[in-house]
Amino acid sequence: MGNWPHLSVTLSSLQHMRDTDSNKFIAYLAIIATPFALGAFLLTWAPSIQYANEDPSSDGYVPPRIIGQLVDRTQESTVTVWCEPTVGKGKQGTAFAIDLVTDVSKEYPTTLITNHHVIEGCIGVEAKLTIGLLYQDPVDAVIVKWDEENDLAVIATKLELPSLQLSKYDPYPGYWVMALGSADGYEGSVSFGNVINTNSAEILITNNISHGSSGGPLVDNEGYVVGVTSWGLDIEQYNGAKSLDAFCAKILECKYDDGKTWWDYSSN
Repeated sequence: MGNWPHLSVTLSSLQHMRDTDSNKFIAYLAIIATPFALGAFLLTWAPSIQYANEDPSSDGYVPPRIIGQLVDRTQESTVTVWCEPTVGKGKQGTAFAIDLVTDVSKEYPTTLITNHHVIEGCIGVEAKLTIGLLYQDPVDAVIVKWDEENDLAVIATKLELPSLQLSKYDPYPGYWVMALGSADGYEGSVSFGNVINTNSAEILITNNISHGSSGGPLVDNEGYVVGVTSWGLDIEQYNGAKSLDAFCAKILECKYDDGKTWWDYSSN
């Protein structure tokens, strides 16, 4: 009977040894797993930092995070324009919806911007002016006003469209831009490029454009309109769009605090 206490101590010691070995094993696994966990964290964290650094809201030089969404959103507000005079050759172009109240807004609530040269054949003559969304039947439109000098025009329609918002900032050389329109009759055509430079009323761009692209929106990486795709060159490696500054001549009221417009200053 005197040996039992000794046996109890021995069993307790063995249990303690097993617990110690288990703790050592767990610690060993933790030491091995830590670098892998740290690596996984860094792999997850690094793209998030890059994602934040490439936020288009603070960097006009980078592409949008999700290009497909930008294309779809712009497409919803962009239409093909057909000007078909009774006599003479018709024209096809592009237009996009903006928030702008006109004299005909009660009857034609949706206001659109296009180029003057797209609808000039329908001004003052018997003609049919229609607009149409991608893959949809054309509907009637009317001419509201135009600015031949700056190649801009306002038209309106009863078709309800979401409006594109105009940018509050000037596009700098190097900015990412997207042009959308009916290039060479292919409706819904999209091209990506960059701003080369700007002048008082135009933006020089690298985007590919063709006949039918005229009047389409030129948007930045957040989907804000910075210009109206207007012309192309065969002998130079750039094309052109009318800047928002050109709107201030006759299309929009762009007034400074002193009551003057941008155009008043630019003409001095």
